[in-house]
Amino acid sequence: MSDFANSAGLDEIEEKGGTGRLTRSSAPLGATPVRILTILALLLLWSFATYFEWLPAFYLPSPRAVVEQLFTVATEGYADATLLQHFNASLWRILAALMIALVTAVPAGIAIGLSPIARGILDPIIEFLRPVPPLAYLPLMVIWCGIGETTKVLIILIAVFAPVAITTAAGVGAVPSDRVDAARALGARRWQVLWHVILPNALPSILTGVRIGLGVGWSTLIAAELVAASQGLGIMIKTASDFLQTDIVVLGIFVIALVAIGFEWIVRLAEKLLVPWHGKA
Repeated sequence: MSDFANSAGLDEIEEKGGTGRLTRSSAPLGATPVRILTILALLLLWSFATYFEWLPAFYLPSPRAVVEQLFTVATEGYADATLLQHFNASLWRILAALMIALVTAVPAGIAIGLSPIARGILDPIIEFLRPVPPLAYLPLMVIWCGIGETTKVLIILIAVFAPVAITTAAGVGAVPSDRVDAARALGARRWQVLWHVILPNALPSILTGVRIGLGVGWSTLIAAELVAASQGLGIMIKTASDFLQTDIVVLGIFVIALVAIGFEWIVRLAEKLLVPWHGKA
């Protein structure tokens, strides 16, 4: 299935004998070259739009203007910090929230998956947190914790906690019972069953929750920084928008998108290294 997903649009299904069979198409391009061509086409369209002034520079700055601002902000700084300082501030907040989520949400998910009592206690809490946008808690967090780093980390933690806990519980619940029974029959203790059987089988689901949580947490962080922050990519964009500096706004959007792509790539790499068997027949 993963091979089919990676070459979507390039494989064709042939019906033979009432069963579907996937065969490789003779198309010369794969998914990666198409992605590259798409990106280049969008950049070219952007360049044409600004060169021929289809839109005023105020609405759509040119790629050259954005690149120039990249070097300016990286070297001279903007909003009392360089681009690296803004990036480090945002990265520290998301990583701090992620670490707290891993040491709280993963045990909570394991408890939900193993114990009906824990499920009865934790399910209402998670179901209360999950549907409410994390930023809805921001005014309350500001009242309780002020406008410092604690508030931002807690808001991100709320965003990350539910996906990690829910996917962990689902992964634990999906562990085949015959594997647990076999481990117990061989004399394994409870902690050994948990460590050597349940956690390895639930790890793909945990990593899926981390991927989802990072995406939600990153977008929540940027929004939280728009409200109260001295450094961070969010406050850089807000300051630029206040002064109508669209090129810096676009620069910030690109940096945010690239960081999100980096997070996705890191989690996928972790999946290949930690659970290389996942998804293979």
